[in-house]
Amino acid sequence: MNEEVFDFEGVTRKIGLSDKKTPVTLYLKGEVGGEDLIGYEFYGAQGSFIIFCDLSEAEKLLAKIKGRLKTHRIIADRRNSAMPMLNTNELNARIEPGAYIREGVKIEENAVVLMGAVINTGSRIGSSSMIDMGAVIGSGAVVGKNCHIGANAVLAGMLEPAGTKPVILEDNVFVGACAVVLEGCRIGENAVVGAGSVVMDDIPAFGVAVGSPAKVVKLRDEKTEASVGISKLLRNI
Repeated sequence: MNEEVFDFEGVTRKIGLSDKKTPVTLYLKGEVGGEDLIGYEFYGAQGSFIIFCDLSEAEKLLAKIKGRLKTHRIIADRRNSAMPMLNTNELNARIEPGAYIREGVKIEENAVVLMGAVINTGSRIGSSSMIDMGAVIGSGAVVGKNCHIGANAVLAGMLEPAGTKPVILEDNVFVGACAVVLEGCRIGENAVVGAGSVVMDDIPAFGVAVGSPAKVVKLRDEKTEASVGISKLLRNI
């Protein structure tokens, strides 16, 4: 599994010192032509345009054409954003609508990210792993191959508190719904974390941990397998 060191100091500086952006889509109608939009990314015909730009540039344009403007609308999905979302177009993975994946995330082939999941920068998602609905993968967290991170589960990140160690999940780990894995914890291969558990210490390979704080109650066996088995078909791209 890939356990690259996450440069949290570098990312923190990048976020803190970045030129914050508020990208918008500007719809406008009026006595406006292409000559008014030189330097902008725009689409449309004389008098009716769709423009993609930063909010500051949209405000400059609107002030410039104020006397010729009939109507306009500005749509934005963020404000003073420090880091864009990951371009997922080239991933050989299944990314469902409503997943938020920040730039700097690495996702391997046949991984699945479901609706409402949030994956922060510097995280690694191994091949054929599933990030279920509403799960949060914090900055720098490492998820191995063939893992399942249950709905609304949380793997803590490294950006804040500053300087903490990453969460590391080895291959074939199953994390139940609403479980929380705190900073610096390592979960060994084939381990299971029960739903709603709070992991505060390392869990050994094949360990089954439940509770808050989570404690290992047994080793993974055939009975456990019946409730945590994963489907290869769901990971078929």
